[in-house]
Amino acid sequence: MTMDEMIKSVQKALGVQADGKAGPETWGAIYRQLVTREPLTAPPVPDIADPQSEKHIATLLPEVKPLTRALVEKAANAGIRIRIISGLRTYAEQDALYAQGRTSAGNIVTNARGGYSNHNFGIAFDIGVFEGNRYLGDSPKYKAVGVLGEELGLEWGGNWKTIVDQPHFQLRPVWALNLPERQMLAEFRQRLSAGTAVFA
Repeated sequence: MTMDEMIKSVQKALGVQADGKAGPETWGAIYRQLVTREPLTAPPVPDIADPQSEKHIATLLPEVKPLTRALVEKAANAGIRIRIISGLRTYAEQDALYAQGRTSAGNIVTNARGGYSNHNFGIAFDIGVFEGNRYLGDSPKYKAVGVLGEELGLEWGGNWKTIVDQPHFQLRPVWALNLPERQMLAEFRQRLSAGTAVFA
């Protein structure tokens, strides 16, 4: 069964338009099914990611994991090999990245301190494009993968205005679809400190 056939099968089971393209309507319906614990009748997306990618995928929220694997598969079907190179980060890990180029050696790679990155809440991941075992830090293939990610309903860091982050993808919860990024992150921090589920 191809990815498009799987998506159509899921869409039919959910009662949404079965066009084989999983956009916000499809993923919103999947989310509502998962939250209300109603079983899906469509087959799950297979685990095709490499073991290192799977370690990073395992750190993500359950709502994000299938989309991450779907992106790996869609890229592979387009002839682009990607790996997941980053998933959940602790506040301390985020602070260490923020220090790069500021108070420690290296180039500035982020404007986000601990608690101010979507990576701190399990909704974001970074990819790397590879040719064989060679990592490509700069390649037009990132833009192609960005389009594929957006087709899945993911937000792509390549569209950002301040620090363009082409390897970055994230899944915004339904409750935050119309919120500014700053307000969403504030709600994430509050929910995390209260022990409330991010996607609830």
